[in-house]
Amino acid sequence: MKMKKRDFLKLAGLTGLGLSHAPLAIGDDLSKLPSVNKGHKQTFNMSGYAAPKIDTVRIGYIGLGNRGAGAIKRIIHLENVKVNALCDVRSQQLEEAAKVFENTHHKPQLYADGPQDWKKLCERDDIDLVYICTPWNLHAPMALYAMEHGKHVACEIPIATTPEDCWKLVQTSERTKKHCMMLENCCYDFFELLTLNMARQGFFGELMHAEGAYIHDIFDSLFDKDKRFELWRLKENQRNGNLYPTHGLGPVCQALDINRGDKMDFLVSMASNDFMIADKIKTLSASDQDFKEFSGHSFRGNMNTSVIRTARGKTIMLQHDVSSPRPYSRIHMLSGTKATAQKYPLPGRIAKGHEWLTEIEYQNLEKQYEPPIIKRIGQLAKQVGGHGGMDFLMDWRLVDCLRNGLPLDQDVYDAASWSVIGPLTEQSVAQRSASVDIPDFTGGSWKTNKPVDLSMSSGGNTKVRI
Repeated sequence: MKMKKRDFLKLAGLTGLGLSHAPLAIGDDLSKLPSVNKGHKQTFNMSGYAAPKIDTVRIGYIGLGNRGAGAIKRIIHLENVKVNALCDVRSQQLEEAAKVFENTHHKPQLYADGPQDWKKLCERDDIDLVYICTPWNLHAPMALYAMEHGKHVACEIPIATTPEDCWKLVQTSERTKKHCMMLENCCYDFFELLTLNMARQGFFGELMHAEGAYIHDIFDSLFDKDKRFELWRLKENQRNGNLYPTHGLGPVCQALDINRGDKMDFLVSMASNDFMIADKIKTLSASDQDFKEFSGHSFRGNMNTSVIRTARGKTIMLQHDVSSPRPYSRIHMLSGTKATAQKYPLPGRIAKGHEWLTEIEYQNLEKQYEPPIIKRIGQLAKQVGGHGGMDFLMDWRLVDCLRNGLPLDQDVYDAASWSVIGPLTEQSVAQRSASVDIPDFTGGSWKTNKPVDLSMSSGGNTKVRI
């Protein structure tokens, strides 16, 4: 799949970085791209930062489609929370969302007066947290505006689609001292939490290699105008790289202590051809005017495989495929000097040699290494739901940390470094899988930042209503 210079610069978001004057070529020193920003000096360390306590967390939601609609249904189960505002450009979505709060103490004001009405929500003085569930291209602008107006941010994935926006988010969070958390719910999957706790206690020995993925057949939904507002995700798939890296990457980064003892150093990325999307567009555009604008365009290859090397010599393999007819898989594999874990496409398994442990042995380990957060509210989370309960675990933990003045499990450096993999894989693919340096958004503090606290020794007092 050959991409023209103009298309690559536009889709990779590099025109905003001053790179439109010349195309990248094989052999160019990609480490000198502005995205690396090796001279960045941290103005305030948001890793481990404990913001002032907020007894009742006041929330405003922007975007009430798929993810947003699920989020508001979960939040009504939490005490010490007040939803004060809802925003969506579609009045029908907004009206449906408002019904969720009927017969509750929440009385949210509704914002649907044009595409810029979300700014009014961010400007309110009775909101502590802005929760963003909009299309990808709106994530960074909304998060930046919210922080500039004194709000903490929780934003769906990826939090940005260009290196430039990743840097803006980091610098704004440091300057305003407002949390900017990406809502990577897979970090709260029960198996991912289990293996993180096992890794932290040395069960795997020294972790050497990890794998993650987002292999999910959402092909038909890319062309569904009811599910994808203005076909936004089809538009995103005109970029060629790993467009959705964080579901697989986030949990393994936590296990490897990325940004907290190690950092991602560089990557290489390779993409297959697109064998399906362009053909589908050709068929649809023959009878539907809405698809004619996509005719003749290039699209993301079916499979993207990327490999990352860390500063401490660990490796991470990532894959992305949302168009092939395959079973769902995030892979989630951790390989250490003493043991291995893997989940997907089969159920979670543990091995201490060349054979997987028996079901009874696995269940015994599961009891022995059960994470404190699962002991505390795991069963309640399953009752509330959201991808098996991990979405509710994420929301509960976020609110509990804000209420108790605790550092968040995911900070702005995680949001930026996990999201930047998307555009960096685009750069690598476009340059025949050349290696690309990964920015150190922490400004060197990764060497001394403490790992995510799993102990639940503080907080944990946010009550759940079923």
